[in-house]
This record gives sequence, structure tokens and C-alpha cells, in this order.
Amino acid sequence: MEGDCLSCIKYLMFVFNFLIFLGGSFLLGVGVWVLVDPTGFREIVAANPLLFTGVYIVLGMGGMLFLLGFLGCCGAIKENKCLLLFFFMLILLIFLAELAAAILAFIFREHLTREYFTKELKRHYQGVNNTDVFTSTWNAIMTTFDCCGVNSPEDFKDSLFRHINQDHVVPEACCQRTNQAEELAYISQEQCLSGNMMFRNNKGCYSAVVDYFELYIYVAGALAIVVLTIELFAMVFAMCLFRGIQ
Repeated sequence: MEGDCLSCIKYLMFVFNFLIFLGGSFLLGVGVWVLVDPTGFREIVAANPLLFTGVYIVLGMGGMLFLLGFLGCCGAIKENKCLLLFFFMLILLIFLAELAAAILAFIFREHLTREYFTKELKRHYQGVNNTDVFTSTWNAIMTTFDCCGVNSPEDFKDSLFRHINQDHVVPEACCQRTNQAEELAYISQEQCLSGNMMFRNNKGCYSAVVDYFELYIYVAGALAIVVLTIELFAMVFAMCLFRGIQ
């Protein structure tokens, strides 16, 4: 009976570690996608130190989970106590690191509010300046998502952009474009820059980006919960199998 129970734990641990292996592969794929994505998300990440660091954390965690899943599968099938103990200690460290990352994300959540982005936009956005990372990033966001400002084009009132470009109500990146794949072709750039609502994008970028990534945010959150649950079960099974091996 004890042998059957140990055999059951061994194969359950193999299954859980295989899921961890798949989760690590997914995180690696997401991290690589963000770094090489051609739609402009790479520029958004590169301009925000917090997001830029987060991408490499995702890559690192993905690599660790990938390795741990492999070690756990090998330790379970071969019933190797050294591999199982090594696996348990590493997955415990990763679990604690993920918990710490979740706490930090909660603490710094105020840096992802509309008010914060609006304040930063008013202070630092210049309009047309390819040498300024903040400005070029916002231009990439507004061009990619066909949006203007954080909440609306009204965000540019009393801003650095209006101080530098007194003749323009909104920047060029806010202007509506024709559907030409090769180059940017504005419908009426002059009318747009003068403030005509018919020729500019009037939706705020905060809503546009949230709407675009809403599904991915929920999927990522659900996946994180699933991964943490799997890691807990994997640690329990690893210790049970470790104690059961003679």
C-alpha cells in the first residue's frame, strides 16, 4: 500500500513539474515577445525603468521555472533525493520571490494611475523630439493605439508641449491618418494641429491601452494564481517523495 502511495505521489509530482515546465516556457515566450514585438510595445517598455526591469524579471523567472520543471521531472522519475531537495529549495526561493514581487507591485500601484501619467505627460512631453526617450515613447503609443493624451487631447493644456509649440493645440502623433501601410499620411494635419476635433484622435491612451491589454491582464493574473498553486503542490509532493524514498 505504501509503495502504491509513493508511486502515485511520484507521478503526481511529475505532472505538476511538467506544468511548471510549461509555465516557464510561457513566461519565456512572453518576455521574448515583448522585447522583439514590432508594434511599438518594446519602446513603451524601454522608456519605463520599472517595466523594463519587469521584462527581464519575467525572463529570469521563466528560465528558472523552465529549469525547475525539468529538474523536478527528473528527480521524480529517477527518485533521486539530491535532485528533489535541490528542487524543493529552489522552488521555495522562487515562490518567495514571486510573493515579494506581488507585494512590490501592490505598493507601487500608484505609479500606474491616470493622474500619475497625466502629470508626467504635462511635465515632460515635448511634441517632436526623437532624442528624448519620454517624448518618442509617447509618440509611439499615440501612433500605435490611435489615441491622444492620457485621458483626452485636453491633457495638453498648460503643458510643456503647449509652452514649446504655442501654435499647436495637439501634437502630430494625435492626428488621424489614412490607411497607408508604407508611410504616415495625415488626413488634414493643419486642421488637426489647430484643434479641429474631426481630424484628430479623441480617445485617451490610458483607456485605449487598457482596452487592448485587458484580456491579457486577466489571463496573466489567472496564470500567476495557477502557477503559485502548482508550485505549492509541487513543494508538498517533493517533500513527501523525499521522505518516502529509502
